[in-house]
Parts: sequence; C-alpha cells; structure tokens
Amino acid sequence: MHAESAPRHLLKTPQRKAVHTSPHTAAAAVDADVTAAVNRELDLTCAEFVKYSRSLDVIFATDVAEQLVSFVLGSGSRIRPRFLWWAMRACGGSEPHVSGALRIAAALELIQSCALIHDDVMDQSAVRRGRLSFHAQIALRYPAATPRHAPGPSPFAHSAAVLAGDLALCWADDLIAGADLDPPVRAEVLRIWRAMRTEMVAGQYLDLHGQATSSRSAVRAIRTVCLKTARYTVERPLALGAALAGADGATTGALTAAGRCAGIAFQLRDDLLGVFGDPEVTGKPSGDDIRSGKATYLLALTHSRARATGATTVIDLLQSCRGSTDLSGPALSSVREALQSTGAPAQVERRIERLVRASERHLAAAHLHGPAAHHLADLLRHIASPPQPAAATTAPADPDGAAR
Repeated sequence: MHAESAPRHLLKTPQRKAVHTSPHTAAAAVDADVTAAVNRELDLTCAEFVKYSRSLDVIFATDVAEQLVSFVLGSGSRIRPRFLWWAMRACGGSEPHVSGALRIAAALELIQSCALIHDDVMDQSAVRRGRLSFHAQIALRYPAATPRHAPGPSPFAHSAAVLAGDLALCWADDLIAGADLDPPVRAEVLRIWRAMRTEMVAGQYLDLHGQATSSRSAVRAIRTVCLKTARYTVERPLALGAALAGADGATTGALTAAGRCAGIAFQLRDDLLGVFGDPEVTGKPSGDDIRSGKATYLLALTHSRARATGATTVIDLLQSCRGSTDLSGPALSSVREALQSTGAPAQVERRIERLVRASERHLAAAHLHGPAAHHLADLLRHIASPPQPAAATTAPADPDGAAR
C-alpha cells in the first residue's frame, strides 16, 4: 500500500491535547522516557484502528486486529523510535516536531511487527519475544483448522499471520500518510519511508535466497546485512529523525553513514553470538544460524579462509552440518572448533571494531552537540556491543528482533 492511499477517516490525527501543553508529548517529557511516549502513541493510534476493524467485522477484529495490537504493544525495545527521536533532537528538533516524530515512531513499530510476523511464518518459528508467535496463537485458537495427518503448521494459521503482517504495514502507512508535517518535510519523510520499505523486503529476500542456495559469498552476506538490518534498523530511522528537524545534507549524510556502520556491526556481532553466544546471556538458542543454514558473513568468511588454506575437513564439516535442524550439542562444538581454526571469528571481531570506529568518526563529522547528541552516540555504540547478562536490562542484545 502506498502511504498516500489510506482511507480518509484514518488520515486524521487522533484527538489529543495540544503539543505545547500536553505533558505526554512535550519534548522534555519524551526525552525523559522515549519508550513510554512511543507506547502511549501506539496505544492511542491502535485503539483507533481496532475501533474501525470492529465496525467491519467482530471476528476479524478479535482474531486479527486485536491480536496484532497485543503483539505490537506486548514487548519490544523500541530501538528504531529511539534512533529517530534522538536524531531529531540532536539535529535541533523541538516542540513543533514532537507530534510528527511520535506518529512516525509508532509507524516504525508497526512495520517492524509486519516484518517479525512474516519472518516467523517463513522460519516456521513458534516463539517470538518469549511468547507464542502470531501464527502459533492462531493455530492454538483454531485447532480444528489444522489437518490431523498433515505434517507442519496449520495453513490457515500461516495465512492469517500473513494477513496480520499486511495489516500492520497498512496501519504503518496510514500513520505516515496522516502525519502533520510541513510540505518539504513530508516529501522527504515519504521518500525515506518508501526506500526503507523496499530495502526491508529486498534484504529479507536476499536472506532467504542465501539460505536456499547455500551461498558462500561474503559480499552477498554484507549486502544482505546492510539491507535487512543496518538500513532498516538504524540508518533510515536516523534519516527520518534528521528530516523531521530539517537537517542539512551534510549532517544527514554523516548521521546515516554512522548508522549504517553501527547497524552492520550489530549484525556481524549477532552472527558471532548466534554460534558462540551463551543462551543465558543472549536470550536465544546457540547454533540456530547453523541449523537453519543462514548465509552469514561468518560462514562465508570461514569457507573462504578454509579454501585458501586447503582445510577440506572444515569445508566438509560445515557442508554436512549447515541446515541440519537436528544438529546436536557435540556437533555444534565441532563446528565452533572448525570456525575457530580458520581464524574467521577473530577477523569478524576486527571488522566489527573497525565499523564501530568508523561509526564514531561519521557521527563526529555531523557536528552535533548537547545531551541529545550524547544519547545518540551512546545508542550507536551500545547496539554493536556484546550483550550483558540478562540482569542488565539496559543492554540491547536483541534490538527487538532487528536481525530477524
């Protein structure tokens, strides 16, 4: 759906207090707790969407719209809205920009929900954010719709989840279309939004393609990382924040370059943690990238280094284990040893360090100052850092499924 095509009644901004007087939308109040402010905006806008859905059909509203809202509001680090907000504030955005920023931040969370719901269908994942995934919840609600003797998940539940993801994208577009922005700012926001949507789909397809073809190309792996994670999670939210504040081209270019480097560093870190990370720290199973056959940069680099040194046993081991859904603990240990023997993990770590330094240089070139700039620098630095133990709740080990 194009952002301009939303129904007219949904393009209206929901009623709320004026930006200059509302304690919930004043810039300083949002600064104090960006996540809470975005959650309030999501509460308000999603209530309007659910109300309209109920006017269409109660079953649709109950099964799809209301469950989608529960998914959106249930959890999430709101990492994209935080990048948008602090970029906007660091570029000089103030009271007049608050309403538009929160509305676009809510749209980012909705399009993220679209991506996550669809991703779970593609991966046939039963769990998301510690809860049943959207399609698994539908299957649980309608057990009779699952063929008794057919293997795999319910086609009905999968189809319903696809529709829910589509609905989340529609709602996100509706929010963008209804944002109260000055014409030049609106044009730039729409340009960035359109680019981000297509990049997101392109990155997801490249991820699927690499998995299906057992790609060993390091170049393609980085291209996938850039499109699927770096731009969508960091670079484009930063660009949206800069656009809202009316930042000049040089500032925006420096900001987005910093975001791209940090986003790539995050995904490369996530690749390492996917194989070597402690589940108690990362919050997700170790070895899943190997089991699913993901075409990660780490694996591509390992193959390249193994070929260069004639380490055929490493190549054979990876070929036999990659995509093995029942990969055992001892087999995963052997894969880890093989990866380490090529020096690939250490090389990935060095690349992450270079990317983090490059991100810091680009951010410095933006010449931003003040508390908001410090918040932004901390956020960029933190996203590529190793996760802290689970008790350290400030660590963004998994920025809301950014890696997907």
